Amino acid sequence: MQTLRRHKRPCSSLTCSLRKLSAGLADCKPILEERVWVSSICNQQINIQSVLQICARSRASMEGKVCHGQIILAGLQTDTLTSNMLINMYSKCGLTECARRVFDRMRDRTVVSWNTMIGSLARQGEEVEALSLFIQMQREYRPFSEYTLSSVICACAAKLAVSECKQLHAFALKAAINSNVFVGTAIIDVYSKCCLIKDASKVFEYLNGKSEVTWSSMVAGYVQNELYDEALLLFHKAQMINLEHNQFMISSALSACAGLAAMIEGKQVHAVLCKTGFGSNIFVGSSLVDMYSKSGSIEDAYIAFSSLDNKNVVVWNSIISGFSRQAQSLETMILFEKMQQIGMRPNEITYVSVLSACSHMGLVESGRRYFDLMVKEHELLPNIYHFSCMVDILGRSGLIFEAKDLIETMPFDATASIWGSLLASCRVYGNVDVAEFAAKHLFEIEPENAGNYVLLSNVYAANKKWDEVANSRKVLKESEAKKETGKSWIEIKNKVHTFVVGERNHSRIDEIYLKLEDLMVQMKKMDYKAKIDNDLHDVDENRKKELLRHHSEKLALTFGLMCLHSGAPIRIMKNLRICGDCHCFMKHASTITKRKIIVRDVNRFHHFENGLCSCKEFW
Repeated sequence: MQTLRRHKRPCSSLTCSLRKLSAGLADCKPILEERVWVSSICNQQINIQSVLQICARSRASMEGKVCHGQIILAGLQTDTLTSNMLINMYSKCGLTECARRVFDRMRDRTVVSWNTMIGSLARQGEEVEALSLFIQMQREYRPFSEYTLSSVICACAAKLAVSECKQLHAFALKAAINSNVFVGTAIIDVYSKCCLIKDASKVFEYLNGKSEVTWSSMVAGYVQNELYDEALLLFHKAQMINLEHNQFMISSALSACAGLAAMIEGKQVHAVLCKTGFGSNIFVGSSLVDMYSKSGSIEDAYIAFSSLDNKNVVVWNSIISGFSRQAQSLETMILFEKMQQIGMRPNEITYVSVLSACSHMGLVESGRRYFDLMVKEHELLPNIYHFSCMVDILGRSGLIFEAKDLIETMPFDATASIWGSLLASCRVYGNVDVAEFAAKHLFEIEPENAGNYVLLSNVYAANKKWDEVANSRKVLKESEAKKETGKSWIEIKNKVHTFVVGERNHSRIDEIYLKLEDLMVQMKKMDYKAKIDNDLHDVDENRKKELLRHHSEKLALTFGLMCLHSGAPIRIMKNLRICGDCHCFMKHASTITKRKIIVRDVNRFHHFENGLCSCKEFW
């Protein structure tokens, strides 16, 4: 080192680059201390491969390119190992084209060369190129490894290429590497993403030596396919065998709890999260916020949000979406402003939540203002979800014709959801003409959905057009369309109990009906009267009352009153929109029982307390 101090030599480009790297990377210091001089790279026998590794780790593309230049000057570009490290460096820096040029110019390619290049293409979203390169590899009779196949399978998963995935699975079976944990995990992932969850489950079942990544992939697969119960069962199995949890598995378990609105179960997963120390992970934190908000406890969601030190846009979107679902529009807007004050830029998802909050509360002018703000200030192009929110805002506020005009002028083809929103608004405001117009489009888009026929029938019934009601129901019977069964569920002691209208299969159903009758007697003393207008069957008044009395959410509430301790809030989930009679019933029930009742229907949350609802009669 004394020589270095006495004789200053000109600084080459790579040496300068290394000095820049060494300022932020401790790994660079040993290289500099070993008298590294680029100008005499061959004589000094510099370990240029170590430099490439540093560039790859630190994603230092500029310094990596300088390194590449010096490799060419030194004549080392023909060295296979060095070329492999160059491909790796460019891949890690996201420079796939540069990596491909190095790969194409190689004389001798090893399996590592192919694996690195295929993996790079798959990670950068060039799935077709990755698969094409794998096919070329096979045509040249090149040897491959489990890493090659898993990378190609992952590429097919990103493209949801079902046929190719099955062919690759068959290829793995033929090559006898289907039992390899990397290949098996990749197959599970691809089948899950392609909605072939039964196939994914079979692969998982027969796979030996499952890693924690394998378990995480299977739990995540169940969640992606909305099989939340199965996801939690698998999560508990992992706990029973003392498998070490990672952040991905915990995040998926929290998402499963969110899907079921199972807050008791969610709190137990939260406890596991605290023990494992992943609480500061922003993705896990975002899932935790989402779980509490979808379970109806926005207070706990906000506590989880506040405890995170580093919040990215995903975390902010989770809490803003949570308040939006609870129809707390003021809090949603305040958080939207705070987000921008700290320098966080809202994205398309943020605006969907804000516009949804405006929709829930009928804030037409606020909705228009935010829509304009998104386009003019944040320069975001409105997508189909933003237009859907605007149609909903206008329709719910009675501006039916304006909503219809927006649908006809927007730069997208309207989805079934948008036409359905307009049709629902027509039912509320009795606009038969626009309802028929919307229904016509719905029948074309999804002729198998019986709910659309029923919704139009409901519009006719609300306007006392019984002939049209009979005709629409006749058309429904003659078609192959199927109506989604309305159901409600409630979590009691870590078990989810599901009810349908007129339920007869529950083990305690006789007790439930007796308790419900007692509750009805108390309600009649408070002048509760069934809102028979909400039952649109063409039957007599007594029959309508009977049908309304046994709606699924009423049965779930009654069971909750029987099983939960006095004073505990009752949380009910419903797969359809809550009807007006059940809404009125829940308000009276909250007064009689002195309980807080939380109902999450397909659109929003309703918090019933002391005879009032958080929706303020707008839903």
